[in-house]
Amino acid sequence: MNIIVRGKGAGQEKRMKRTIITVVGKDTVGIIARVCTYLAENGINILDISQTIVQGYFNMMMIVDTKGCGKPFGDMADEMAALGEEIGVVIKCQKEEIFDKMHRI
Repeated sequence: MNIIVRGKGAGQEKRMKRTIITVVGKDTVGIIARVCTYLAENGINILDISQTIVQGYFNMMMIVDTKGCGKPFGDMADEMAALGEEIGVVIKCQKEEIFDKMHRI
């Protein structure tokens, strides 16, 4: 599913490809920095972010726009998972369509 956002100005439309990213694991310094650095280096825009730490465990959920990423979704998801292993957390990427289809009757 693509979301159309109507921008200001000449009525240009921009298609977004939204992905849900979750990051879970023991809290350490630099988790957000490493994840956000990967996203920025790959042209992925953060649309929304929520993060909490409960009794030493880090939990973050992000909604991102992957339209600007030049990589296939599978490659990006695999690289994010590998980054998670490197920094000691579990990172999962799921396309927004999965959630939309789960809630249809």
